[in-house]
Amino acid sequence: MSRRGAIAILLALMLHAASASAVQRPDADAAPVVRGPLVVHHWGAPELAARLLDAVEATPGLSALPADVLADGDPIHIHLAPDEARFDSLTGGRAPEWGAGIALPDAGVIVLPAYASRRSAPQDLARTLRHELAHVALHRYLAPARIPRWFHEGYARWAAGELDWEAGWQLRVAFLLHRAPPLDSLTLDWPAAEADARIAYLLSASTIEYLTQHGGSRGLALFLERWKEEGALEPALWRTYGLTLPQFEEVWRKHVRRRYGWVVFLSHSVVFWTFAAIVLLALFGIRRRRDRARMAVLRATEPPDDPAYWLEVQEPGDDGNDEPRDDAS
Repeated sequence: MSRRGAIAILLALMLHAASASAVQRPDADAAPVVRGPLVVHHWGAPELAARLLDAVEATPGLSALPADVLADGDPIHIHLAPDEARFDSLTGGRAPEWGAGIALPDAGVIVLPAYASRRSAPQDLARTLRHELAHVALHRYLAPARIPRWFHEGYARWAAGELDWEAGWQLRVAFLLHRAPPLDSLTLDWPAAEADARIAYLLSASTIEYLTQHGGSRGLALFLERWKEEGALEPALWRTYGLTLPQFEEVWRKHVRRRYGWVVFLSHSVVFWTFAAIVLLALFGIRRRRDRARMAVLRATEPPDDPAYWLEVQEPGDDGNDEPRDDAS
Protein backbone atom coordinates (compact mmCIF):
# COMPACT_ATOMS: atom_id res chain seq x y z
CA MET A 1 0.00 0.00 0.00
CA SER A 2 1.29 3.42 -0.89
CA ARG A 3 1.99 6.04 1.74
CA ARG A 4 -0.80 8.25 0.33
CA GLY A 5 -3.30 5.39 0.62
CA ALA A 6 -2.33 4.72 4.22
CA ILE A 7 -2.83 8.38 5.09
CA ALA A 8 -6.27 8.35 3.44
CA ILE A 9 -7.33 5.29 5.43
CA LEU A 10 -6.06 6.87 8.66
CA LEU A 11 -8.02 10.06 7.99
CA ALA A 12 -11.15 8.04 7.26
CA LEU A 13 -10.80 6.17 10.56
CA MET A 14 -10.33 9.44 12.46
CA LEU A 15 -13.45 10.95 10.86
CA HIS A 16 -15.45 7.84 11.70
CA ALA A 17 -14.33 7.98 15.34
CA ALA A 18 -15.22 11.67 15.55
CA SER A 19 -18.67 10.97 14.10
CA ALA A 20 -19.28 8.16 16.58
CA SER A 21 -18.24 10.42 19.46
CA ALA A 22 -20.61 13.12 18.25
CA VAL A 23 -23.48 10.62 18.18
CA GLN A 24 -22.70 9.43 21.72
CA ARG A 25 -22.47 12.96 23.11
CA PRO A 26 -24.57 15.39 21.10
CA ASP A 27 -24.18 19.12 21.59
CA ALA A 28 -27.81 19.46 22.68
CA ASP A 29 -30.42 17.20 24.25
CA ALA A 30 -32.90 15.70 21.85
CA ALA A 31 -35.39 15.11 24.64
CA PRO A 32 -34.85 17.07 27.87
CA VAL A 33 -36.77 15.95 30.93
CA VAL A 34 -39.63 18.36 31.62
CA ARG A 35 -41.61 18.52 34.83
CA GLY A 36 -43.72 21.58 35.52
CA PRO A 37 -41.66 24.74 35.08
CA LEU A 38 -38.37 22.79 35.22
CA VAL A 39 -36.61 21.67 32.02
CA VAL A 40 -33.53 19.50 32.61
CA HIS A 41 -30.95 19.19 29.83
CA HIS A 42 -29.03 16.05 30.75
CA TRP A 43 -26.59 15.22 27.89
CA GLY A 44 -27.30 11.52 27.92
CA ALA A 45 -28.20 11.12 31.62
CA PRO A 46 -32.04 11.04 31.76
CA GLU A 47 -32.04 8.83 34.88
CA LEU A 48 -30.03 11.40 36.82
CA ALA A 49 -32.35 14.17 35.63
CA ALA A 50 -35.41 12.21 36.76
CA ARG A 51 -33.88 11.47 40.19
CA LEU A 52 -33.09 15.14 40.76
CA LEU A 53 -36.63 16.17 39.85
CA ASP A 54 -38.01 13.46 42.14
CA ALA A 55 -35.89 14.87 44.97
CA VAL A 56 -37.21 18.38 44.30
CA GLU A 57 -40.80 17.17 44.41
CA ALA A 58 -40.21 15.13 47.57
CA THR A 59 -38.96 18.11 49.60
CA PRO A 60 -41.21 20.88 50.96
CA GLY A 61 -41.52 24.13 49.08
CA LEU A 62 -39.12 26.99 49.65
CA SER A 63 -39.91 28.44 53.07
CA ALA A 64 -41.39 31.96 53.31
CA LEU A 65 -42.06 32.09 49.55
CA PRO A 66 -45.32 31.32 47.69
CA ALA A 67 -45.66 27.72 46.54
CA ASP A 68 -46.03 28.73 42.89
CA VAL A 69 -43.15 31.20 42.80
CA LEU A 70 -41.06 29.10 40.40
CA ALA A 71 -43.96 28.75 37.98
CA ASP A 72 -44.38 32.52 37.81
CA GLY A 73 -42.42 33.19 34.63
CA ASP A 74 -40.64 31.38 31.84
CA PRO A 75 -39.48 27.77 32.26
CA ILE A 76 -36.30 27.26 34.28
CA HIS A 77 -33.61 25.48 32.27
CA ILE A 78 -31.33 23.22 34.32
CA HIS A 79 -28.18 22.04 32.57
CA LEU A 80 -26.37 18.96 33.90
CA ALA A 81 -22.93 19.64 32.46
CA PRO A 82 -21.21 16.33 31.50
CA ASP A 83 -17.66 17.68 31.90
CA GLU A 84 -15.65 20.70 32.99
CA ALA A 85 -15.42 22.13 29.47
CA ARG A 86 -19.20 22.14 29.10
CA PHE A 87 -19.60 23.63 32.59
CA ASP A 88 -17.25 26.50 31.75
CA SER A 89 -18.99 27.02 28.43
CA LEU A 90 -22.45 27.22 29.99
CA THR A 91 -21.36 29.49 32.86
CA GLY A 92 -19.09 31.69 30.80
CA GLY A 93 -16.26 30.84 33.18
CA ARG A 94 -17.90 32.88 35.95
CA ALA A 95 -18.03 30.09 38.54
CA PRO A 96 -15.00 29.64 40.83
CA GLU A 97 -13.18 26.34 40.44
CA TRP A 98 -14.69 25.08 43.70
CA GLY A 99 -18.25 26.33 43.03
CA ALA A 100 -20.82 23.54 43.23
CA GLY A 101 -23.26 25.19 40.81
CA ILE A 102 -24.39 28.50 39.42
CA ALA A 103 -27.74 30.20 38.88
CA LEU A 104 -28.53 33.00 36.44
CA PRO A 105 -31.83 34.22 37.89
CA ASP A 106 -32.50 36.82 35.18
CA ALA A 107 -32.20 34.19 32.45
CA GLY A 108 -33.84 31.41 34.48
CA VAL A 109 -30.82 29.14 33.97
CA ILE A 110 -29.08 26.77 36.40
CA VAL A 111 -25.87 24.86 35.65
CA LEU A 112 -24.79 21.88 37.74
CA PRO A 113 -21.72 19.62 37.40
CA ALA A 114 -22.90 16.08 36.60
CA TYR A 115 -19.39 14.62 36.63
CA ALA A 116 -16.82 13.61 39.23
CA SER A 117 -14.99 16.69 40.46
CA ARG A 118 -14.21 18.72 43.57
CA ARG A 119 -17.17 20.98 42.82
CA SER A 120 -19.82 18.72 44.28
CA ALA A 121 -20.24 15.16 45.51
CA PRO A 122 -22.96 13.14 43.72
CA GLN A 123 -24.99 12.82 46.93
CA ASP A 124 -25.03 16.64 47.28
CA LEU A 125 -26.39 17.37 43.81
CA ALA A 126 -30.04 17.51 44.92
CA ARG A 127 -29.21 19.96 47.73
CA THR A 128 -27.18 22.09 45.31
CA LEU A 129 -30.14 22.18 42.93
CA ARG A 130 -32.44 23.34 45.75
CA HIS A 131 -29.91 26.05 46.61
CA GLU A 132 -29.86 27.35 43.04
CA LEU A 133 -33.65 27.14 42.72
CA ALA A 134 -33.88 29.29 45.86
CA HIS A 135 -31.83 31.96 44.08
CA VAL A 136 -34.19 31.92 41.11
CA ALA A 137 -37.31 31.91 43.30
CA LEU A 138 -36.16 34.83 45.47
CA HIS A 139 -35.29 36.86 42.39
CA ARG A 140 -38.64 36.19 40.74
CA TYR A 141 -40.58 37.08 43.86
CA LEU A 142 -38.80 40.34 44.69
CA ALA A 143 -37.97 41.61 41.18
CA PRO A 144 -37.29 44.35 40.29
CA ALA A 145 -36.09 45.14 43.82
CA ARG A 146 -32.35 44.95 44.41
CA ILE A 147 -31.32 42.05 46.66
CA PRO A 148 -28.00 42.37 48.52
CA ARG A 149 -25.64 39.47 47.97
CA TRP A 150 -25.53 38.57 51.66
CA PHE A 151 -29.30 38.09 51.67
CA HIS A 152 -29.37 36.24 48.33
CA GLU A 153 -26.69 33.78 49.44
CA GLY A 154 -27.99 33.60 52.99
CA TYR A 155 -31.53 32.70 51.95
CA ALA A 156 -30.33 30.10 49.42
CA ARG A 157 -28.08 28.44 51.98
CA TRP A 158 -30.75 28.49 54.66
CA ALA A 159 -33.49 27.21 52.34
CA ALA A 160 -31.28 24.33 51.21
CA GLY A 161 -30.57 23.31 54.80
CA GLU A 162 -26.86 24.07 54.53
CA LEU A 163 -26.58 25.75 57.93
CA ASP A 164 -26.57 22.44 59.78
CA TRP A 165 -24.62 21.00 62.74
CA GLU A 166 -21.49 20.50 60.65
CA ALA A 167 -21.64 24.06 59.33
CA GLY A 168 -21.97 25.35 62.88
CA TRP A 169 -18.72 23.65 63.84
CA GLN A 170 -17.02 25.05 60.75
CA LEU A 171 -17.95 28.53 61.96
CA ARG A 172 -16.70 27.81 65.50
CA VAL A 173 -13.37 26.53 64.21
CA ALA A 174 -13.07 29.54 61.89
CA PHE A 175 -13.56 31.92 64.83
CA LEU A 176 -11.10 29.92 66.95
CA LEU A 177 -8.43 30.11 64.23
CA HIS A 178 -9.27 33.74 63.38
CA ARG A 179 -10.24 32.71 59.83
CA ALA A 180 -13.71 34.26 59.86
CA PRO A 181 -14.12 37.62 58.12
CA PRO A 182 -14.61 40.61 60.42
CA LEU A 183 -18.21 41.11 61.49
CA ASP A 184 -18.13 44.85 60.89
CA SER A 185 -20.50 44.77 57.93
CA LEU A 186 -22.97 42.45 56.27
CA THR A 187 -21.08 42.87 53.00
CA LEU A 188 -18.50 40.39 54.40
CA ASP A 189 -16.16 41.41 51.52
CA TRP A 190 -16.87 38.03 49.82
CA PRO A 191 -13.28 36.75 49.71
CA ALA A 192 -12.04 34.90 46.65
CA ALA A 193 -10.22 32.14 48.54
CA GLU A 194 -12.29 28.96 48.86
CA ALA A 195 -12.08 28.45 52.63
CA ASP A 196 -12.76 32.12 53.43
CA ALA A 197 -15.61 32.33 50.93
CA ARG A 198 -17.34 29.26 52.37
CA ILE A 199 -17.24 30.81 55.85
CA ALA A 200 -18.68 34.07 54.45
CA TYR A 201 -21.53 32.11 52.84
CA LEU A 202 -22.31 30.36 56.13
CA LEU A 203 -22.28 33.68 57.97
CA SER A 204 -24.74 35.06 55.44
CA ALA A 205 -27.04 32.12 56.20
CA SER A 206 -26.84 33.02 59.88
CA THR A 207 -28.66 36.31 59.08
CA ILE A 208 -31.70 34.35 57.94
CA GLU A 209 -31.33 32.05 60.93
CA TYR A 210 -31.51 35.09 63.20
CA LEU A 211 -34.62 36.46 61.49
CA THR A 212 -36.44 33.14 61.76
CA GLN A 213 -35.54 32.87 65.45
CA HIS A 214 -37.26 36.22 66.01
CA GLY A 215 -40.42 35.74 63.99
CA GLY A 216 -40.41 32.25 62.54
CA SER A 217 -41.03 31.38 58.92
CA ARG A 218 -44.26 33.42 59.03
CA GLY A 219 -42.34 36.52 60.09
CA LEU A 220 -39.82 36.00 57.29
CA ALA A 221 -42.65 35.54 54.78
CA LEU A 222 -44.26 38.79 55.98
CA PHE A 223 -40.89 40.55 55.70
CA LEU A 224 -40.46 39.37 52.07
CA GLU A 225 -44.02 40.36 51.26
CA ARG A 226 -43.43 43.88 52.57
CA TRP A 227 -40.08 44.02 50.77
CA LYS A 228 -41.95 43.26 47.55
CA GLU A 229 -44.49 46.00 48.31
CA GLU A 230 -41.91 48.60 49.36
CA GLY A 231 -39.34 47.74 46.72
CA ALA A 232 -36.53 48.09 49.29
CA LEU A 233 -35.08 46.05 52.14
CA GLU A 234 -34.78 48.57 54.98
CA PRO A 235 -38.40 49.84 55.08
CA ALA A 236 -39.63 46.23 55.14
CA LEU A 237 -37.11 45.38 57.87
CA TRP A 238 -38.36 48.25 60.00
CA ARG A 239 -42.05 47.43 59.48
CA THR A 240 -41.57 43.75 60.30
CA TYR A 241 -38.85 43.60 62.96
CA GLY A 242 -38.65 47.20 64.17
CA LEU A 243 -34.97 47.42 63.18
CA THR A 244 -32.99 49.69 60.93
CA LEU A 245 -30.25 48.06 58.88
CA PRO A 246 -27.43 49.27 61.21
CA GLN A 247 -29.40 47.99 64.21
CA PHE A 248 -29.91 44.67 62.48
CA GLU A 249 -26.18 44.39 61.79
CA GLU A 250 -25.47 45.01 65.48
CA VAL A 251 -27.90 42.39 66.82
CA TRP A 252 -26.78 39.94 64.15
CA ARG A 253 -23.15 40.29 65.24
CA LYS A 254 -24.16 39.58 68.84
CA HIS A 255 -26.16 36.56 67.67
CA VAL A 256 -23.20 35.12 65.78
CA ARG A 257 -20.79 35.58 68.69
CA ARG A 258 -23.34 34.14 71.12
CA ARG A 259 -24.15 31.10 69.00
CA TYR A 260 -20.80 30.29 67.41
CA GLY A 261 -18.23 31.88 69.72
CA TRP A 262 -16.08 29.53 71.81
CA VAL A 263 -16.17 31.55 75.03
CA VAL A 264 -19.94 31.40 75.26
CA PHE A 265 -19.97 27.81 74.01
CA LEU A 266 -17.65 26.63 76.77
CA SER A 267 -19.55 28.61 79.40
CA HIS A 268 -22.64 26.41 79.08
CA SER A 269 -22.90 24.15 82.11
CA VAL A 270 -23.36 20.90 80.18
CA VAL A 271 -20.36 21.56 77.99
CA PHE A 272 -18.26 22.71 80.97
CA TRP A 273 -18.97 19.67 83.11
CA THR A 274 -18.49 17.32 80.17
CA PHE A 275 -15.13 18.93 79.50
CA ALA A 276 -14.25 18.78 83.21
CA ALA A 277 -15.18 15.09 83.36
CA ILE A 278 -12.93 14.33 80.38
CA VAL A 279 -10.03 16.17 82.04
CA LEU A 280 -10.57 14.32 85.34
CA LEU A 281 -10.68 10.95 83.58
CA ALA A 282 -7.48 11.79 81.75
CA LEU A 283 -5.73 12.81 85.00
CA PHE A 284 -6.98 9.64 86.72
CA GLY A 285 -5.56 7.53 83.90
CA ILE A 286 -2.19 9.30 84.09
CA ARG A 287 -1.99 8.88 87.87
CA ARG A 288 -2.97 5.22 87.66
CA ARG A 289 -0.22 4.51 85.13
CA ARG A 290 2.29 6.36 87.35
CA ASP A 291 1.24 4.36 90.45
CA ARG A 292 1.60 1.12 88.53
CA ALA A 293 5.11 2.09 87.47
CA ARG A 294 6.11 2.92 91.08
CA MET A 295 4.66 -0.36 92.34
CA ALA A 296 6.66 -2.28 89.76
CA VAL A 297 9.86 -0.60 90.94
CA LEU A 298 9.11 -1.39 94.61
CA ARG A 299 8.37 -5.00 93.87
CA ALA A 300 11.60 -5.34 91.95
CA THR A 301 13.73 -3.97 94.83
CA GLU A 302 12.05 -5.37 97.98
CA PRO A 303 13.64 -8.37 99.76
CA PRO A 304 12.11 -11.79 99.17
CA ASP A 305 9.65 -13.26 101.66
CA ASP A 306 12.04 -16.14 102.51
CA PRO A 307 15.65 -14.85 102.38
CA ALA A 308 18.35 -17.46 101.70
CA TYR A 309 20.09 -16.94 105.05
CA TRP A 310 16.87 -17.91 106.85
CA LEU A 311 16.86 -21.24 105.10
CA GLU A 312 20.51 -22.33 105.83
CA VAL A 313 20.64 -25.63 107.84
CA GLN A 314 23.23 -25.62 110.68
CA GLU A 315 25.08 -28.78 111.69
CA PRO A 316 24.62 -29.96 115.29
CA GLY A 317 26.91 -28.04 117.53
CA ASP A 318 27.58 -25.44 114.88
CA ASP A 319 26.68 -22.29 116.66
CA GLY A 320 29.02 -20.15 114.74
CA ASN A 321 31.71 -20.26 117.48
CA ASP A 322 35.10 -21.54 116.35
CA GLU A 323 36.30 -22.35 119.93
CA PRO A 324 36.46 -26.11 120.83
CA ARG A 325 33.81 -27.51 123.08
CA ASP A 326 34.48 -29.82 125.99
CA ASP A 327 31.99 -32.69 125.68
CA ALA A 328 33.73 -34.93 128.24
CA SER A 329 32.53 -33.15 131.24
